[in-house]
Amino acid sequence: MYEQSLYKVLKDHIKPKVLKRMNRYSKWEYGYNKEHDIVVISKTGKIGEIYEIQNLKIALPVENKTHKFETDKWEYTPYPKVLKKIKSVFDWEQYPLDFKEKWYDYIDEEFNRREQGFWFYNKGNATYITGTHYMYLQWSKIDVGQPDFRESNRLFYIFWEACKADPRSYGMCYLKNRRSGFSFMASGECVNMATISSDSRFGILSKSGPDAKKMFTDKVVPISVNYPFFFKPIQDGMDRPKTELAYRVPATKYTRKKLETNQQLQEIDGLDTTIDWKNTGDNSYDGEKLKLLVHDESGKWERPTNILNNWRVTKTCLRLGSRIIGKCMMGSTSNSLDKGGDNFKKLYNDSDVTQRNANGQTRSGLYSLFIPMEWNYEGYIDSYGIPVFQTPNKPVEGPQGEIIDLGVIEYWDNEVEGLKQDQDALNEFYRQFPRTEKHAFRDESKESLFNLTKIYEQIDFNEDLRNSLNLTQGSFQWENAKQDTKVIFVPNKNGRFTVSWVPPVHLQNNKYRKNNTNYPGNEHMGAFGCDPYDISGTVDKRGSKGSLHGLTKFSMEDAPSNHFFLEYIARPQTAEIFFEDVLMACVFYGMPILIENNKPRILYYLKKRGYRGFSMNRPDRKYNKLSITERELGGIPNSSEDIKQAHASAIETYIETFVGLKESGYGDMYFQRTLEDWAKFNINNRTRHDASISSGLALMACNKHRYSPVNKTKLQPVDLGIKRYDNRGTSSKIIS
Repeated sequence: MYEQSLYKVLKDHIKPKVLKRMNRYSKWEYGYNKEHDIVVISKTGKIGEIYEIQNLKIALPVENKTHKFETDKWEYTPYPKVLKKIKSVFDWEQYPLDFKEKWYDYIDEEFNRREQGFWFYNKGNATYITGTHYMYLQWSKIDVGQPDFRESNRLFYIFWEACKADPRSYGMCYLKNRRSGFSFMASGECVNMATISSDSRFGILSKSGPDAKKMFTDKVVPISVNYPFFFKPIQDGMDRPKTELAYRVPATKYTRKKLETNQQLQEIDGLDTTIDWKNTGDNSYDGEKLKLLVHDESGKWERPTNILNNWRVTKTCLRLGSRIIGKCMMGSTSNSLDKGGDNFKKLYNDSDVTQRNANGQTRSGLYSLFIPMEWNYEGYIDSYGIPVFQTPNKPVEGPQGEIIDLGVIEYWDNEVEGLKQDQDALNEFYRQFPRTEKHAFRDESKESLFNLTKIYEQIDFNEDLRNSLNLTQGSFQWENAKQDTKVIFVPNKNGRFTVSWVPPVHLQNNKYRKNNTNYPGNEHMGAFGCDPYDISGTVDKRGSKGSLHGLTKFSMEDAPSNHFFLEYIARPQTAEIFFEDVLMACVFYGMPILIENNKPRILYYLKKRGYRGFSMNRPDRKYNKLSITERELGGIPNSSEDIKQAHASAIETYIETFVGLKESGYGDMYFQRTLEDWAKFNINNRTRHDASISSGLALMACNKHRYSPVNKTKLQPVDLGIKRYDNRGTSSKIIS
């Protein structure tokens, strides 16, 4: 399960005959192939396996010249000592031709690997790494020396190569776990691209100016300094600059022919390529043209800086008109939502490759990538670079010979269990070492109105349970498209409804008529809550969504008790479509609905269609105390402070009683969007929480007896038989 959660190999995605024919004539071009919806990263004209990583289909090169190391795994090949003495192409020029002839093949092979990638056997399996990954492993010196090979990094670089090859992409938005090596990998790519690019500029941004400077001086510059002479252009200025790394004269690949024919080095044109960093700000690099922008720690930009605003500016630095001329490598863990995480979350979600505009681009232009922590956690990767997911039957050896006798998932579960009493510490652990995207964007609990421990327990349980098995997505429609007859539910992956329970056939469409009005027949079983909208379209084409929730209560019928069975959070093209969706759901389940009446069009719609009997009156007032409009239409206002408090209290009580871990097991609240909305609910800013509003109204509808007004009767005096006497005069008299 875990091994295949990050990627999968697509079998027969392309017909074998087509693949064979195209490979025979080397017809596969580097870049996006629209006909087969693949991104080809092969530069040989031939392709082999097709990987799908985060919904992006990537065609790898066909296996070629697979190298076998003695240990049957990746090995760093030491740089020949005789070449290590040569510091520049000028030094190389001084050596005799017969000496240089001995090393031309070696140098050519390194350039080929840099360009086309490298095949090697890893634990007996032919394994491909991109040229960029090869440069990172073989020629990039990091803080611990040479990097280890890791399968997670291999997939990262394959995805990055696809981002570079795809002309629709501005690059990647990488949601990572802490200490995953992104800063070094991005620094290595920065140097790799800069040393083969002419007249180009490469930029670095981080969560602060000092962080960007540190990345430049501690990572980029050392990698450049340690490049072999045949990859490294002549550098202008200091050997270890603090602000700008400038390449002026190109490396040996560009000069070899001229050197062979004894042409003067002075004839060579300069690269005029620079790498620099800037202070963090919304307008950093505004108006400049970039070949590569490295965005480090982009999920930690705190006010007043804003990663969304900066990306809108720097995105224009990577294009000329409609043509994308540069790429962005963005990566980060996420801060809590109010400390920059919210903006990064929006940017990450806007980078979903399955959501594209008419130009074939995502909303952000970037491609999102998430690698779960179990793929890249230090101490739980074996000597072959493969994660040790489950606890092994016998100890496994790590890269440095250490023994691994525990699986990373079991280790992670143990950490989580130990932090459950400290919700903020647990959420911080989730954000630093996430196994799901939801973990990565966990928020702090101190501002939450409800019990986050229980909410997140339920969310995690649903995910581990493969929650889709409990839910069905679909649509309601009138049978034979004839209104006011019988409603049927049709499963449909594009449907706006998600349901977890459907009543038995004899309870479906249970309604009755009285005084020319339809009434629900299953009122004793449950009710709906609805947060509507009135206007079909908005200026920004966004607006709040219509929200509907269905909830059962205890009954003697064949139905689960206190169970949210329906979730609808959508904004159809017109408000009338939404109104009809709500009506059909109520009719199908035969249950009444409590609607927030600040947007009354849906209430008028129900009355006009003859379903006023389905629309509940507000439960906190007697009928004779309702306003004229409330008597006519039903519904409940949202402006009263008493209603707000009662609404929030209803959700709080439900969470404490029915959500998360209980004595009998976990709750059966399966709707993740609603759980997440509860986690973020702000009683002082309720407009953004459509799911919380409608689910809370459903709870109030099912427990309306709790909100019924108390009868206040005037107390009458009670005659206890005790008489009072007036003793003035000669005889006593009884006082009436």
